Amino acid sequence: MDVLGYILLSYFVVASVVAVGITIYDKKAAMHNEKRVPEKVLFLVAALSGCVAMYITMHLIHHKTRHLSFMVGIPAIFAAELMIAIFILIQLLSQASQST
Repeated sequence: MDVLGYILLSYFVVASVVAVGITIYDKKAAMHNEKRVPEKVLFLVAALSGCVAMYITMHLIHHKTRHLSFMVGIPAIFAAELMIAIFILIQLLSQASQST
């Protein structure tokens, strides 16, 4: 794996850890009637590549699972990110094959 690969892997690990942490924090805040994490922030963290970890965490700790916006929105973000990644990969492979 080259340097870019390690950087991307590190980014996804950090994004996932942040997504899990913020989801657990919001669940605990909800249980103790403390200040909550705004839903916009949860969606932003999901959109910054923490969507898979956040979705799994939400199901494991039963947080926001009754909210349709999260149960549809988080997988929709993942689908969009996946389509973008596939598009970029196809472009990179196409450029690599043209240069050889």
